[in-house]
Amino acid sequence: MPSGNPVLNEKTFRGLPGTGEAMTLGGTVNRTAIMLALVLITAGWTWNEFYTSQNPATVMPYMLGGVIGGLIVALITIFKKTWAPVTAPIYALLEGFALGGISATFESSYPGIVIQAVGLTFGTLVALLLAYRSGLIKVTENFRLGVVAATGGIFVVYLVDMVLRLFDIDIPFIHESGMMGIGFSIFVVIIAALNLVLDFDFIESGVAQGAPRYMEWFGAFALMVTLIWLYLEILRLLAKTRR
Repeated sequence: MPSGNPVLNEKTFRGLPGTGEAMTLGGTVNRTAIMLALVLITAGWTWNEFYTSQNPATVMPYMLGGVIGGLIVALITIFKKTWAPVTAPIYALLEGFALGGISATFESSYPGIVIQAVGLTFGTLVALLLAYRSGLIKVTENFRLGVVAATGGIFVVYLVDMVLRLFDIDIPFIHESGMMGIGFSIFVVIIAALNLVLDFDFIESGVAQGAPRYMEWFGAFALMVTLIWLYLEILRLLAKTRR
């Protein structure tokens, strides 16, 4: 059962070395809460540095270190799942540095935007979790294929945009604040949110299959990847509407 989240795919729970203890849903929830707390700690520190100095250049090294370091640690976690109890918290700390700087930058331009983005992100998380648990949203094969295809398409568009920006060329609908730009951001937010549903289903499958206990950290890490993506896309969407 593939997930749209690149961290989770059909091979995630295959051939894992056992530890004698099985993964539980409650354990995964607790690990996710710990990672959220770690993100808030480093994000709060970077945020404070930004507003103390009133200079974006002050937090730029932390932002870049968080983005690059987070990507490296994420790749290590994906390929070394047994290391997740160590690498997942490190990933959360690094992403906090990046998110704190990014959020402070947006907040300085659009006051109040961060609390709105945070509220919408967690509101979406709770609403989709309730819808999933109640059976209102059923993860069928067609549902999975649609979300995976859309996620892959977004990834390709963003990758092309990154390459073109090296040559000072922008894809207009990604960055513009007109109807097309806002429509694109709404679409991306919806797909990011639907990835949460696939993550819920996939983690539940891991629990049902009796995956090793360290996969609780890996499941929490996977959820954090999607939550961070969703938060950043909501932040981008709100900024476009403000403009």
